[in-house]
Amino acid sequence: MKRIWLWIKNNKLATGLFAAMFFLLVNSYLNKLATPVLPRAGIGTNLEKVGSSSLSLNSLTREETAPSTSEKRLVIETSNLSLVVKNVQEVSRQIIKKSKELGGFMVENSLTKPEESPFGTVIVRVPDEKTDEALDYFRSLALKISSEKILGQDVTDQYEDIGERLATLEKTKVKFEEILVKAEKINDILQVQKELISLQRQIDNLKGRQEYLEKSAALTKITVYLSSDELALPYQPEGVFRPQVIFKQAVRSFLKTLRVLAGLLIWLGVYLPVWGGILLIIFIVKWLKKKRSSV
Repeated sequence: MKRIWLWIKNNKLATGLFAAMFFLLVNSYLNKLATPVLPRAGIGTNLEKVGSSSLSLNSLTREETAPSTSEKRLVIETSNLSLVVKNVQEVSRQIIKKSKELGGFMVENSLTKPEESPFGTVIVRVPDEKTDEALDYFRSLALKISSEKILGQDVTDQYEDIGERLATLEKTKVKFEEILVKAEKINDILQVQKELISLQRQIDNLKGRQEYLEKSAALTKITVYLSSDELALPYQPEGVFRPQVIFKQAVRSFLKTLRVLAGLLIWLGVYLPVWGGILLIIFIVKWLKKKRSSV
């Protein structure tokens, strides 16, 4: 240890260069680890494509509309389940198969396999009238239900407001079409056609929103989180002491640390020509100085 400290004291320049190089390598490597990996977009259905566009439900719920007194309500239901299962992959297949049998479809299916604790997420849509049957079946596949959440959002006000706006635009479009028939000047004709195109674009947009609400209400979205380890699920029980789980977490942390160290060694190996060249130059300079002093 004294020799190392003495070498550092006598070679401050080399120590500074090595410290700077090491800092850059570690910083670059940690930044790479911290970069989030965006999930791949799966093959969605028309309903999901509409939902991910500007016609999203969140944008609709922000609109100011008058309260509706209609007896027929339009409600969009979503359900979330966290299930502890024996075989994540097999249960995910059964969930997708049952959803198709009920007239629904799979929206997303992902599976990750961390050390000894596979975790999966399955998102399906099923007809609204089949929701209870689907949920009962999904629950029957679990060894334990960690959490369950069912939400309903009433969008009747937004739906009726869209209908009223559509009616107004349709009437306005008819008026402009009547004006177009009577128009004689080219400028007037072009101006009216421009207004008609704008009106048609607004009508198509509102019809798309209306269709999205109808399909969302007709098909319930169910998200199922699957894992063989309860602590890997979005919901984690409180006040539970599980030594075997703590041991697994410690092992995973140790393996992760080994991967980080191995990654650093690889980076150091790749940059060997750089810091090796610097070390070689410093050695040559010191050798030349020593030779001159001896002469």
